[in-house]
This record gives sequence, structure tokens and C-alpha cells, in this order.
Amino acid sequence: MSKLSRNAQPDSIRADSRTFFVTTKAVNGRSLLQSERMANLFIDVLRRYVAERRFKVNDFVVMPNHVHLLLTLDETISVEKAVQLIKGNFSYRVKKEFGFPGEVWQRGFSDFRINDRESFLKHREYIDNNPVKAGLADTPENYLYGSAYFRKNKKRSG
Repeated sequence: MSKLSRNAQPDSIRADSRTFFVTTKAVNGRSLLQSERMANLFIDVLRRYVAERRFKVNDFVVMPNHVHLLLTLDETISVEKAVQLIKGNFSYRVKKEFGFPGEVWQRGFSDFRINDRESFLKHREYIDNNPVKAGLADTPENYLYGSAYFRKNKKRSG
């Protein structure tokens, strides 16, 4: 099992507000997140932390064997802590609520610090198009487990 690379710069670990593109994978690249209930549980975990104002989830996509997140963190939380909370809470809940017996996540994660609007938009587009590129949807808005789908429905109801 390989450990994903980490790209956080020591001087940017704690700043007022930082945005990161984060990727983390299921253990051994297994498609543990492909079912509706697993994907929805992961989204619920994200919603909980957003509701608690622990951090902001700008964009996300839950793929069958990995997730991509665009997170904005304030000075009270590191990217390591935010990812630990997400992965840990999801693992706890999937074991408790679904009786899942094994490990869920590969150790570690990769992150990329977003420093400008252009980079933010580029990473948002990557997240949105990931399920299309993988053949899981014809458009980002039609993939139920990504932020593009939720943005589309929010516009319709708002």
C-alpha cells in the first residue's frame, strides 16, 4: 500500500484562510464508495462539518474509489486535521451504521495549495469533470455525488 504524496508548505500550514485541493483514496484502490448509500454517507459527513463551520467545502466529488475536495480552512484547523476529521468520521459511521468490517481509507492523502482564482477554477473544473472522464455521467451536473449536481439543483430551487 503506497502513501500519497503531500505538498503542503510548512509556512502555509497555518494562515488566516487557505484553500486546498485534496485527494484521498479507498484502501488498495477498492471501489468502496460506489454504492449510493456509501456515497451519500460521505456527503453527509461533509455536510455535518460544514454545518458545524469547521471548514468550507467549495467543491467535491465522490468517485467509486477516491474523493476530490476543494476545502477552505481558517487559521484554527490544518489541512491534516480537516482530512483526519472527514476520513475518521466516515470510517466510524460506515462501520457503525453499515457494519462494514475493514479498513476504508488508504493511509495519507495528497493536497495542493490553491493560491489564486485561476487555480481555484481549474481545480473546480477538474473535480466537476472527473465522473464524466471516468464514464460515470454524461455531464458533471448529472453525477449525483458531486458538487456540480448540487449547484445545479440549488439554482433551480433558489
